[in-house]
Amino acid sequence: MRIDIITVLPEMIEGFVNESILARAQKKGLVEIHLHNLRDYTLDKWRRVDDYPYGGFAGMVMQCEPIDRCISALKAERDYDEVIFTTPDGEQYNQSMANDLSLKQNIIILCGHYKGVDQRVRDHFITKEISVGDYVLTGGELAAAIIADSVTRLVPGVISDDQSALSDSFQDGLLSAPIYTRPADYKGWKVPDILLSGNEAKIKNWEMEQALERTKRLRPDLLK
Repeated sequence: MRIDIITVLPEMIEGFVNESILARAQKKGLVEIHLHNLRDYTLDKWRRVDDYPYGGFAGMVMQCEPIDRCISALKAERDYDEVIFTTPDGEQYNQSMANDLSLKQNIIILCGHYKGVDQRVRDHFITKEISVGDYVLTGGELAAAIIADSVTRLVPGVISDDQSALSDSFQDGLLSAPIYTRPADYKGWKVPDILLSGNEAKIKNWEMEQALERTKRLRPDLLK
């Protein structure tokens, strides 16, 4: 899988994509993550990628031309399954979307910045618009990092125990059950006896009951 991230601040996420699971995935050759500085694709001598909006609105807007140059250059080298734009007014990101993206071969993520991008970019280049929450960030770099991380960990072979990723919260529409590790008794705080019983069927039932209870209590919207 290949993920190309277009940004005006590559240094903001460079460290993130080269650490932990993302770094291991790349070293294994399972995933490629490439950062592209949008300023490298402008003909402006000041390397500007934004301008004032028509209509007298506040803020600055990312221009079509450098984005077109960058995306076109990437598409000239390979086909892409999705060209994603990170924006607060996009579709709400969730685990199901991460699952779908993990099955893709090549994706581009365009990080929003300033007031946003010229609408013509969204009309002619973008295939999917994603929001990571109902709030506004300075730029889309954090959102791109979230997408890259959540997708990469689902690629087969990235996590040594594939079942670990498949049993995460939201995979079955529920929050995960509580989890414990050694010691079984710490300051009188004990691990539930059922988890020490070795009875796999009963443990599975307990996990489902706990997952349902936690979801009803913390995220009842998921049950709808």
